[in-house]
Amino acid sequence: MKTAVFSSKSYDKEFLDRFNSDHHHVLTYFETSLNPHTVGLTKEYDAVCVFVNDQLNREVIAALSKNQVRLIALRCTGFNNVDLEAAREYGLIVVRVPAYSPRAVAEHAVALILTLNRKTHKAYNRIRENNFSLERLTGFNMYEKTVGVIGTGQIGAAFSKIMLGFGCRVLAHDLKQTPDLIDLGVNYLPMDQLLGESDIIALHCPLRPETKHMIHEGSFAKMKKGVMLINTSRGGLINTLDAIEALKSKKLGYLGIDVYEQEEKLFFRDLSESIIRDDVFARLMTFPNVLITSHQGFFTSEALEQIASTTLNNLSDFEKGREMQHEISIPEEKK
Repeated sequence: MKTAVFSSKSYDKEFLDRFNSDHHHVLTYFETSLNPHTVGLTKEYDAVCVFVNDQLNREVIAALSKNQVRLIALRCTGFNNVDLEAAREYGLIVVRVPAYSPRAVAEHAVALILTLNRKTHKAYNRIRENNFSLERLTGFNMYEKTVGVIGTGQIGAAFSKIMLGFGCRVLAHDLKQTPDLIDLGVNYLPMDQLLGESDIIALHCPLRPETKHMIHEGSFAKMKKGVMLINTSRGGLINTLDAIEALKSKKLGYLGIDVYEQEEKLFFRDLSESIIRDDVFARLMTFPNVLITSHQGFFTSEALEQIASTTLNNLSDFEKGREMQHEISIPEEKK
């Protein structure tokens, strides 16, 4: 099956090519992202394979249909960058990788917490300069701290279990409660109560219209002073300008993010010799209690193997007319 792979990096090619030996798809790799300016590259392809920052709006989907592309294969779980209504209207099938390694993202969230808390990134830089002082490196014990988990799907559940292992009190908020977590001692609460009681808050929910900017000025007002906020889900869950104000007032004591609302202009590329024109991002970088990683929470060998395997299976299922196990439908989005 002729497939155009957009936003591809060396590791995408490595893992997709390795697993493609069992499928024999014809894969063409494009480093550029898929958007209205690059959709012309999709002519003569049966499918496109895309990632988190590719733009599949109505304009792009209409052009894909005109180019006779029949399948959109996401190399990720989230699908907020796809206009599913347009895809249905134009008859394109959309598939995804529903779960590749929940523990990878959960463990990265924990890494952000521990790094912010114990300031290991600052200690590392000091030691390289022969500065062995412990001044301003004070952290806190994780034991018996209250951790609020917003979203307890597979990633949120994995994260909750790790926090329980630290001896934390774990609170959760989700539209659907998970009985296994309740049995382990996780306490589901209304959002406002979770915000008010948590020392650390971690976001593990998808970006949808109803969750966009779910953490905003009003949310910060309900939080404890000095709270730590962690986001490894989607940047749009947080109103970044409100987070900056919360950092300035010291209401927000720590911010760890692996995602950013305008990340498509920054992440997954080397801009070390460039001027960052995003003033909001540049302002975030000035805070000593902010830690940013560039959407690497998923980035483990186990996750990349699962992404490649599932993506290629999705292509083969479509090509051979088999049941599409990982198809995204409009009813699924609205659940």
